[in-house]
Amino acid sequence: MIKLLIVDDEQIEREGLHAILRKGFPELVIEEAKNGKIAVEMAGSFQPDLILMDIKMPGMSGLEAVERISAENPGIKYIMVTAYDAFEYARQAIKLGVKDYLLKPSKASEIIATVGKVIAQIEEERRSLETSMLQQDALRKTLPLIETDIVTQLLFDHVHDVHVDELVALLEIRTAGEMFVMLVSLPPGGESAYSTVKEKVRHAGNALVGALYGRQLPIIVIRDPERSYRSQAMLLAREILSAAKSEAGAGWFVGIGNECGSLALIRQSYHEALIASIDTTLPVKYRFYSDVPALHMAADPQQIRQKEKQFFDHMRLGEWEQVRTSVMDFIQLFENEGTNLLHAQQRVLELLWLASRVLSELGVETGTPLFSFQAQNYRQLRSETGHLLDRMRQSYVDYYERLEPDTMQQIKQYIMEHSHENISLDAIGKRVGLSPFYISKMFKEQLGINYIDFLTECRIEKAKKLMGDPEKSLKEITFEVGYHDPNYFSKVFKKMSNVSPKEYRKTLLGKKRLTDDEN
Repeated sequence: MIKLLIVDDEQIEREGLHAILRKGFPELVIEEAKNGKIAVEMAGSFQPDLILMDIKMPGMSGLEAVERISAENPGIKYIMVTAYDAFEYARQAIKLGVKDYLLKPSKASEIIATVGKVIAQIEEERRSLETSMLQQDALRKTLPLIETDIVTQLLFDHVHDVHVDELVALLEIRTAGEMFVMLVSLPPGGESAYSTVKEKVRHAGNALVGALYGRQLPIIVIRDPERSYRSQAMLLAREILSAAKSEAGAGWFVGIGNECGSLALIRQSYHEALIASIDTTLPVKYRFYSDVPALHMAADPQQIRQKEKQFFDHMRLGEWEQVRTSVMDFIQLFENEGTNLLHAQQRVLELLWLASRVLSELGVETGTPLFSFQAQNYRQLRSETGHLLDRMRQSYVDYYERLEPDTMQQIKQYIMEHSHENISLDAIGKRVGLSPFYISKMFKEQLGINYIDFLTECRIEKAKKLMGDPEKSLKEITFEVGYHDPNYFSKVFKKMSNVSPKEYRKTLLGKKRLTDDEN
């Protein structure tokens, strides 16, 4: 429904225009105003899409009325109606955004043609706006999936290319400068507070909230240059704990990793946040990695970091012999240093706790590792530790033996069939009953690529097929294959194909025409 306002001080002119337009456009809603002042008042209440405005009127002129109405209602379009075909009037009207003009007297056919042209423009703008709103709504619904996938890729996939850069750009989050990871450990039943915590983090400032796996919620926090790192982290930790307690009770803990200079280095901060979460029984329910005593004091900090990283990698890759070697070396170091046996057993237990948390990321639930007795010597400590590691390994083996042999093929088939939809690792994981991290691991091991690369390949291949249809615009193809931003689609396409979508299509259609001519 389009609304039109006729403004003219002569009643016979208003009625004549009204009759012509009613006949030509019966669906129009038409109102009249006999001078500029009334037109200004009616514009606010009637909200016309188009105004036919007489220029020469007593009191307020048509140009003045257009200027005043436009100040409050910039979307309204105008056609000037005048007996004065003067350049100065036309020049002023153009400056005010007037779309066209009619000279008095005008033929009915001229009036219909001129008004019809502007109505067609209004309808096209409405269609474009509706499409844009649908796209924005689709993007808004997709953003949480994009956000959790970004966190998964950054913390577990080593993905630092155009995909993450462009996805981060879609979220409109500033990623320049330093950042750090906070890892929220939830008690049983705490999963219900996920949405509340996520909303609290959003209000606190720039941050990327990951998916909830194994009762752990990773958050990548962008540093606030106006505050110190520790004050920013403490304030956010307290906000999270406050929201969590009101929703799901006590038992929460927040581990906080060190700052790092870019997204490419954020995985280290995640490892540190995980280590900071070892002891959740502390009276203060958050802890910085820098406040955690080193696992062994003799080694330098850089060596400690390297060993921690290797340990996590061995666990995620299922390299159990290397895991056992790392833990036993750890015990040997304590023995060589003459560390109190009770203290050594506690530190080994902390290391095994880290191992169980890494397994929970993969979907393997092992329970909390506990020693059945107090070791009397280092030989007993090694033996009991070996038993706990064997139980973890068996849980790992049992979990993967339960998987169907063609699980990877099922996942690939699902992605190929649904690549145009808003699918994520989390959604796929729930569908097949697997941890998103394990799915990512399977992609690397079996296909040699990341999940996002496979999804992108599916979408680009589908786009290439659709480009053979000259009736489809590149914008239509963008949305049809699952992207919500034509510029982003163009960048990804060029990265994958070494040519822009326009260049590829031009070559494709050229070859097709050549083949048709030969046939």
